[in-house]
Amino acid sequence: MALPIEDYAVLGDMDTAALVGRDGSIDWLCLPRFDSPACFAALLGTRDNGHWLLGPNGPTRTTRRYLGNSFVLETTHETPTGVVRVTDYMPLGEGRADIVRRVEGVRGTVRMNHEWVVRFDFGKVRPWVMRRADSPEIGAGAVISAIAGPDMVVLRGSRLPHAVGTRHEDEFDVSAGQQMTFTMTWFRLHHSAPAPLGANEGVGPTIAHWDEGAARCDYDGPYRESVVRSLLVLRILTDRETGGIVAAPTTSLPEQFGGSRNWDYRYCWLRDASLTLEALLRSGYQDETALWRNWLLRAVAGDPEDMQIMYAVDGSRNLPEKELSHLGGYENSRPVRIGNEAVGQLQTDVLGEVMIALDLARQQGLEDSPESWALQLALIRNLCDHWTEPDNGLWEFRNQLRYFTHSRVMVWVAFDRAIKAVEQQWLQGPVQKWRELRTKVYDEVMSRGTTRRRVVSPSITTQQRWTPHFSCCPASGSCPRTTPGSWEPSAPSSRSSCSTASCCATAPTRDWTACQATSIHSWPVPSGWSVPTP
Repeated sequence: MALPIEDYAVLGDMDTAALVGRDGSIDWLCLPRFDSPACFAALLGTRDNGHWLLGPNGPTRTTRRYLGNSFVLETTHETPTGVVRVTDYMPLGEGRADIVRRVEGVRGTVRMNHEWVVRFDFGKVRPWVMRRADSPEIGAGAVISAIAGPDMVVLRGSRLPHAVGTRHEDEFDVSAGQQMTFTMTWFRLHHSAPAPLGANEGVGPTIAHWDEGAARCDYDGPYRESVVRSLLVLRILTDRETGGIVAAPTTSLPEQFGGSRNWDYRYCWLRDASLTLEALLRSGYQDETALWRNWLLRAVAGDPEDMQIMYAVDGSRNLPEKELSHLGGYENSRPVRIGNEAVGQLQTDVLGEVMIALDLARQQGLEDSPESWALQLALIRNLCDHWTEPDNGLWEFRNQLRYFTHSRVMVWVAFDRAIKAVEQQWLQGPVQKWRELRTKVYDEVMSRGTTRRRVVSPSITTQQRWTPHFSCCPASGSCPRTTPGSWEPSAPSSRSSCSTASCCATAPTRDWTACQATSIHSWPVPSGWSVPTP
């Protein structure tokens, strides 16, 4: 059974990511990309669905930390007989993926367990595993290889585990001053095995890479250390070659334990990526925006009506949803899904989020290329023809389409940012038409998407209670922040809350209706949005 999710730490090389538990077991890893099939899937099943354990035998007191600003994880296990340190990391590589695990004796002697169970295709396919000599051009050392279809991984190390049924296991002692290193390397089966990494090769450049990335952050406010770490997590979810930004490195972690709302988030949502870029841009990271904009141009290229809400890491469009019956699910939360049926949904708000990120990029000095502005023109032109249609909304309802107030607000944002691009950046476009449509959207939101007390409701066709997502409306400039009567003040909530530069919402309770707009940062209301009368 998997550990509580808070007991996992992430390793990553900006191509994929692994989750390693406090017990030293890597229970999730997709190779070679975030959205590839997993070869370690114990997180969603059992240890027989694939894992790599390297930890003490018996009770331990465990502490962990990342070295510097990196994702090099140092885990210290204190046992009754001694202390051992395990350092795990994924070096940045070209055409290969490695996990390096170094064991060091610190004090006394510690008995270690080593289990290596590879199961390709999300824990379903048992590979052909054999112990053999390493590639002739590399040397005479022994390796364990696991082969299935186009994929191959090899395990190298100071002491390799031995076959026990369909698993590979070992126990060994580590004494003070002793070091042992193990590496697992993925590569395409039709390629030669990459040369093994040295005992310390890769760790220095890996730490230096992340320290350099952290130094680029120009945020100097409260909780800087936490802010920097959060930004680096966003960076580790950004594919370093394609620029695609995945929502998460995992699939099917449940919204509620035992529930069925378990979705595959290993893809690139345009909305999530846009919000990620806003955070990065506001903290000094401009290069990532140019990389993602190029990814966007490739992914969305074609008929604007075919724009999807999400894509694969490489921009692929086909993400068929499938249930994996052989996995029991995290905390028995079924079904486990791969792919995402929401790829075919209409979510009109997405373009507004994209336009916010691109507008912020222009403010930060990243000029539009002719290709990027042509793409935005095409998308806005399509929005002009279809903005009145119902959609699935950012909640991704899988039944009937609805008229969501949030979607309408973000339609206003899309037109507004396009107008700003023409007015402030000297780009070309039918700005007068956009102004007229922006006014129509505003009138509809204020007449049909609010209550008589000016509280935003989720649907423009019903007067339901406010939901937390609408606290972000003032941040987008789509409604005023401080006009008396525009928003009802919030009351303390016993439920979850967030506090960011664009949101001060708390989850609604029975007697609570909306965010306290005066507590949000005072952002200017863009031209074209009139202040409503209380």
